[in-house]
Amino acid sequence: MSYRLLITGGAGFVGSTLALAFKRDHPDWIVTAFDNLKRRGSELALRRLRTGGILFNHGDVRSAEDIEAAGPAELLIDCSAEASVHTGYQDNPRYAVATNLGGTVNCLEHLRRHGGDLVFLSTSRVYPIARLRGLPLERQAGRFGLPCGAGGPGWSEEGIDETLPLGGSRSLYGATKLASELLIEEYREMYGLRAIINRCAVLTGPWQMGKVDQGFVVLWLARHLYGGDLAYIGFGGEGLQVRDILHIDDLYDLIGDQLKEFARHSAGAYNVGGGKTSSLSLRELTDWCQRLTGRSLQFGREEETRPADIPYYVSNCRAVQSATGWQPRRPVWKILEDIHRWLTDHKKTVQPILES
Repeated sequence: MSYRLLITGGAGFVGSTLALAFKRDHPDWIVTAFDNLKRRGSELALRRLRTGGILFNHGDVRSAEDIEAAGPAELLIDCSAEASVHTGYQDNPRYAVATNLGGTVNCLEHLRRHGGDLVFLSTSRVYPIARLRGLPLERQAGRFGLPCGAGGPGWSEEGIDETLPLGGSRSLYGATKLASELLIEEYREMYGLRAIINRCAVLTGPWQMGKVDQGFVVLWLARHLYGGDLAYIGFGGEGLQVRDILHIDDLYDLIGDQLKEFARHSAGAYNVGGGKTSSLSLRELTDWCQRLTGRSLQFGREEETRPADIPYYVSNCRAVQSATGWQPRRPVWKILEDIHRWLTDHKKTVQPILES
């Protein structure tokens, strides 16, 4: 029987990219994308998935019956999430909790009943907001940065590692992901489940339908290319806040490496991102976009910081690099060039979505 791979959130940016890459490199696998198609733009993935030989199952991770209908799999990659850190501040949090936490329970139960391994895509937002805001940041040209040689529990000038204390609030999105990690740990211990947890930083690349609260790299480039408004929000409205970014193809490479020695990586959680060398501030991203497109925008400025926003997060990926030998191979310029090329080549298809 062929190896079966089930990807929840399989019509989203991350899920569809991984599905197509695994099927490309393992044509004998049966790869199924499972998705409720809630997010606008996910419908565009259906033709790409079909062309790539991916089976599609229209279902919702909130429904145990829907996941059961997808059938057993040797490997389940959970990419499904309501990923906005602003969820719940101005709206009902029920959907996010049911999707992110209830969906994890349904995936775990599916694997407990039928067998199979799990790759769980968690998030850097499991780390507490107050602790990240409390870092001794200094202004360094067009960005916030940590002082040379500085360090403390779970952080250094190389970024944030997995030992950063987890006490404190982190947004409903971050809380549901951390709670999912804790449940996975219990299923590992109680039922012998094999599971890899990757705490991903900012993932980006072609076919991401970027919004302000998720996929800002694509949104920034799209607005420079197609036109539209942008604003620096929070922390004085200067655009100094920093994130590290990771090309989705580098995440695929890592997961492929992890699958080769699954048992070795089925413990704890790994920080996964571009690291210090692939970090940039919003102001630096603006400079990149201007160079790539030859266009400048007038930026709005909102000085007030929103409750879930953080000024700085850079992944220290020493643990996963030491365990696997993996290194991101696509630097910032390559990531942005790939996105720019995709936005240009598929303008008619994606412009209506990215402008909305």
